[in-house]
Amino acid sequence: MSEILLCTLNARYIHASLGLRYLLANMAALQPRTRIIEFTLEPWPIDIAEELLSHNPTIIGFGVYIWNIEQTTRLVKLLKRLRPELTIVLGGPEISHEWQEQEIFEYAEHIIPGQADLLFAQLCREILEGHTPAKVYSGILPDLKTITLPYALYTDEDIANRVLYVEASRGCPFKCEFCLSALDKTSWGFPLEPFLAAMQDLFERGARHFKFVDRTFNLDSKTTDRLLQFFLERIDSGLFLHFEIIPDRLPPSLKALLPRFPAGSLQFEVGVQSFNPEVQALISRRQDNAKTCENLRWLHAHTSAHIHADLIIGLPGESLESFAKGFDRLVALGTHEIQIGVLKRLRGTPITRHTGHFDMRYNPNPPYDILSTHLIDFQQMQTLNRFARYWEMIANSGRFRTALPLVLGDAPFQRFYALCDWLYRETAQVHKIALKRLFDLLFEGMTERLGLDRLQSRTALEADFAASGIKGLPRLLQNKPAESRTTGKTATGKHQSRQIRHL
Repeated sequence: MSEILLCTLNARYIHASLGLRYLLANMAALQPRTRIIEFTLEPWPIDIAEELLSHNPTIIGFGVYIWNIEQTTRLVKLLKRLRPELTIVLGGPEISHEWQEQEIFEYAEHIIPGQADLLFAQLCREILEGHTPAKVYSGILPDLKTITLPYALYTDEDIANRVLYVEASRGCPFKCEFCLSALDKTSWGFPLEPFLAAMQDLFERGARHFKFVDRTFNLDSKTTDRLLQFFLERIDSGLFLHFEIIPDRLPPSLKALLPRFPAGSLQFEVGVQSFNPEVQALISRRQDNAKTCENLRWLHAHTSAHIHADLIIGLPGESLESFAKGFDRLVALGTHEIQIGVLKRLRGTPITRHTGHFDMRYNPNPPYDILSTHLIDFQQMQTLNRFARYWEMIANSGRFRTALPLVLGDAPFQRFYALCDWLYRETAQVHKIALKRLFDLLFEGMTERLGLDRLQSRTALEADFAASGIKGLPRLLQNKPAESRTTGKTATGKHQSRQIRHL
């Protein structure tokens, strides 16, 4: 039995909640009476409620996010119906702004907007001592020096099977209006020596996959260099580091370190979002486009890092033609993956100031994605949504490295847009397409919709299928003479990650 439960519904099992571990690490004397219980979105809320109530808790704290707000609302309503005396505390980005408009607010005794590392324990102490704290329980931002780091709370199972989220800093000095970090005044770092000691402990316990959630990992070059040097000194075949970097900032010291990392050990999330200077100005995004392109070319040419660049559909002032130009520009830079995201109206973000002027219409339900703007109508936005899903399936997957250049030709956006339109008309699906069927569909789309040569298309897809390591043959190869087929297995093996497929 645990008097206090910390709970969240993760998008997938592989994601381990860093936020809950911060709360538990800072419970002080209440830590022995507190327990973390994580779920995914798959179980029914009533089954989750049964599991939680079996611990006979007095307080349950929930981490509420855009991906779990609907399920968490149903869960909290069930809990309050079954145990009205139960104290529900909500925290997380989805409940930190505009909470009065949300149904879940009615069912909670308390919410903690913003960073709750120290406030949750303080609130629990007051509740257990019989006090009546305010429903909206706020406080000043914690001094990072006073926060107990949570990394020792990653279990051996977490280390073996889940992504380990870590952070060397919080906040962001930039003001991009689509992002909650626009509300931060600056970026501030955790004391470096204790952080490195925690990373050393994780490394000694077998951790090799570290995903940094810092919004601006390469902002402070001294800290960045120190962290990279730390991991370089411990490099082995299993190490994998994931960072989000500012695209127009690669100082000489960073350029000296990055080429030393072997293939498969680094992934960079590079937020480009838009190449349109007018759109950048509208959303208060400061970005040197020329420097961004120069740095992306340098990373591609001189490092083995896997480059994952982001573009956003539906920004204010961005037309279909403008997005297409930015997409083609990014394709030409040779990034390994282009993550095409649809603009979301995150609660509390300043992007809402453009709603009226640009006729920006958002989905009223999570994830609050953009439905249309004055420049992109609903039908076009739907097609762009499908474009993003098919791009993830075909290009970002790394499974069609030989065929993709044929598809894109000298007009990447236009040609892939046409292929997507054909694919959806043929299948009415944007997911759960079996891989063998996808090979057949691509062959038909390349030859019938794009007018590519049948032999050239078949040869390219044959090479990609041979590299996939999948047993059997797609229909397009079944009638081909066996002696003319490419055989053999990919050198990396069928279980290698998609990053390896891009090498």
